[in-house]
Amino acid sequence: MNSVGNSQSQTARAWRRFRRHRLGYWSLVIFSVLVVLSLVAELISNDKPLLVKYEGRYYVPLVHDYPETTFGGDFHTPTDYLDPFIQQKLSADGNWAVYTINRYGPETLNYFAESPNPSAPTRVNWLGTDDRGRDMLAQLLYGFRVSVLFALALTVVGVVLGVLAGAIQGFFGGKTDLAFQRFIEIWGSMPELYLLIIFSAVFAPSVALLLVLLSLFGWMGLSDYVRAEFLRNRQLDYVKAARALGVSNWQIIWRHILPNSMTPVVTFLPFRMGAAILALTSLDFLGLGVPPGTPSLGELLSQGKNNIDAWWISISTFLTLVITLLLLTFMGDALRDALDPRKQGH
Repeated sequence: MNSVGNSQSQTARAWRRFRRHRLGYWSLVIFSVLVVLSLVAELISNDKPLLVKYEGRYYVPLVHDYPETTFGGDFHTPTDYLDPFIQQKLSADGNWAVYTINRYGPETLNYFAESPNPSAPTRVNWLGTDDRGRDMLAQLLYGFRVSVLFALALTVVGVVLGVLAGAIQGFFGGKTDLAFQRFIEIWGSMPELYLLIIFSAVFAPSVALLLVLLSLFGWMGLSDYVRAEFLRNRQLDYVKAARALGVSNWQIIWRHILPNSMTPVVTFLPFRMGAAILALTSLDFLGLGVPPGTPSLGELLSQGKNNIDAWWISISTFLTLVITLLLLTFMGDALRDALDPRKQGH
């Protein structure tokens, strides 16, 4: 109980120190809000109404696709709610529809646009459109979600593999440590970008394939930190006492050393997520990332490069990427200060 209470006390003190770091704390708040908004992007930016009342009946287009004939159209194809004819039908004779704040989805093409694509920001498309006619605000919102979820998945896999490899090296040491170090040196010298090019040429592009390939190399940096912590902690008295009591090696690793070696792991997380977002953006910019049609910050940057006159594409995407990376960097700095062992008494 004392150990649990002491751990909770240390966590509470670390949280208080984190909150005193105003820049890092508010970065966490803003980033969390942005992530939540991206997770409910369908309720914010969508080409389908949230709710429709037509001729006394209610419809939920977000849940079910309705043919155009449902709302007085002539075709049995899915309804295009941007069609002026459909909009007129939904606003006449007591009918109504509740739309999202931004009336465009990530794949929506506005066939009724007044200017050619890419078009500058207007009252209809607040941030303009890309060279395919897709709404930039929708692209940024959904692209941010793809980047964050990908970065989170890559971080989780990297942390699991890095902690496991570092713990084995640091705890057992000797030949085990030596063998792992030589393997990491050989594996780390492999040309990661060339492997990505080869696999993207052989297999169809997918987020899962990209996650697997980047995970094969993303754990090595963290394993070095965990290894150093285990090498230090395994010599301490509480580990020697656990050995003397007959506690198994895996119990010592899991219950005793690992909880006391998590500081570099936790501090590593925001920086790792930032690196993962930057890696995905770079690969998408080169055409080696997510499948075509998937909202992507890297693809938008590539479009901005190819359409210099369409300044709204480059500026909005660049600002989204920079703000995201800055928030993660400020969070990482605040975590590092909050978990600094030299400040444990404050």
